[in-house]
Amino acid sequence: MSTPPRTPDPVRIGIVSVSDRASSGVYEDKGLPALQEWLGRALKNPLRFEPRLIPDEQDRISATLIALVDAGCDLVLTTGGTGPAPRDVTPEATLAVAHKVMPGFGEQMRQISLRFVPTAILSRQCAVIRNKCLIINLPGQPKSIQETLEGLRGQNGEVIVSGIFAAVPYCVDLIGGPYIETHDAVCKAFRPKSAIRPAS
Repeated sequence: MSTPPRTPDPVRIGIVSVSDRASSGVYEDKGLPALQEWLGRALKNPLRFEPRLIPDEQDRISATLIALVDAGCDLVLTTGGTGPAPRDVTPEATLAVAHKVMPGFGEQMRQISLRFVPTAILSRQCAVIRNKCLIINLPGQPKSIQETLEGLRGQNGEVIVSGIFAAVPYCVDLIGGPYIETHDAVCKAFRPKSAIRPAS
């Protein structure tokens, strides 16, 4: 008797846009729609989003991250507030709630952005683990969000530089989260052979 197809695990994702001006209504926030659109294209799993639009206040950012983790989010992605300006405090707020720091994510994001602008070295994105949740700071611009998550491709569609999301599903596996599955055409997740489950 054949085994019925496996249903993809549901995934709860916190998406946080950090911006004084967008949160006060000065202009329309573009970070949350960009995150939700890309994740909706990239993932096969049923997704539940927990969106938050908040100002550049360190204590508020930290409290929001803690609340999202406590609410059961498996992954939290932030956008904005990672530069060197005085009000850019997202990395500090993120590191303040960390149980483990994952420096490779920030290193790879800067490598991707350096392909386009030399000022990428000014970005301070970081990633951390809190309990069973992976928290990643992303850039503020929708184009940069896509590039850092998805990576860069050549004219024939071949991957030139891997995006950071290729490593996210296996990281979530290792910390006890759901089995995240991606659409290879958008972003091919990498796992060791021993960690790959039959296709859903």
